[in-house]
Amino acid sequence: MKESVVKILIIALFIPQILVCQPEKKETLYIAQFNIENLFDAVDDPNIDDAEFLPESDKFWTDGKINAKLTNLAKVINYMNNGVGPDVLAVEEVENFNMMKRLCYSLKDRDYIPVHRDSKDARGIDVGLIYDRKIFEIEDISTIDVKLPNGYPTRDILHAVLKHKNSGEIVHFFVNHWPSRRGGKEKSVINRISAAKTLRAALDLLFESKPNANVIILGDFNDAPLDESLTRTLKAADFNCGEKQNKETLLNLAYKKASQKEGSYLFARNWDMIDQIVVSAALNDGKKLEYDCDSYEIVKPAFMIIHGGDREGGALPTYMGKKYIGGFSDHFPVGARFIFKAE
Repeated sequence: MKESVVKILIIALFIPQILVCQPEKKETLYIAQFNIENLFDAVDDPNIDDAEFLPESDKFWTDGKINAKLTNLAKVINYMNNGVGPDVLAVEEVENFNMMKRLCYSLKDRDYIPVHRDSKDARGIDVGLIYDRKIFEIEDISTIDVKLPNGYPTRDILHAVLKHKNSGEIVHFFVNHWPSRRGGKEKSVINRISAAKTLRAALDLLFESKPNANVIILGDFNDAPLDESLTRTLKAADFNCGEKQNKETLLNLAYKKASQKEGSYLFARNWDMIDQIVVSAALNDGKKLEYDCDSYEIVKPAFMIIHGGDREGGALPTYMGKKYIGGFSDHFPVGARFIFKAE
């Protein structure tokens, strides 16, 4: 009996030490980017060119197909972040606020709120953001007008300012869909440089008043991390985690994967990393909210991958030409994790 009592006392003495030595659980955020490929409604809007996605069009775009696409998109989004979905998600190619709401309604496991503003894009395909309102609250929403040299209307840049409820940290999200490569990459690059200049000017103004701002830039840039619009105009560079940077420096989380010939979009059997996440130096300074080193990933669930044919290994789209495939998107999403560090 005495020996048993002694053993219990010894165990009791060590339990507090064991508990003290356990590492503190850190709160994380998962931020993602996804070009959802032509999420149109089936209603004619006389203010935009949406004729391609109507019930009477060659694609026979109907509510049934919309519901199938929303179900498919929800499957991909719910797959992210180890099956619990992203905390914040930027999207491109959505027609209007109603379609943003329908996307959120299809994501039943999280309390997502949509952010959207109509842009001047001729086809009416805009950018948007969804966030979990249990984690963030909205502080401000604005848009940045992108003017192209030829005067052709294009997508605005969406600027959403969110406040993290637990920490009080303010995060500036900029959602982009830069002009396409229509007419060829080299001929059209001037348009993407214009978008990059516009964004850089807005960032410079922000950094003047808030040099340590938490900035997360997401989007389909239609250029790769090593292209001029990203490196020289936007000044988004490669980096090493923990390495001190100038406060105005932008860090491209996609740079290393692009250098390794990985990509989010397959075109003509070549991978292109046009979907990217770029952050401010404040997210790599060892304080408060931080990028979780090397967590940037291309999200490629097996159910989304094409097997066979010219697009082997690419993302399964909704249409191939005019043929209805009933897939997800022609882009794979990308995501990254961020950690809150103790002061």
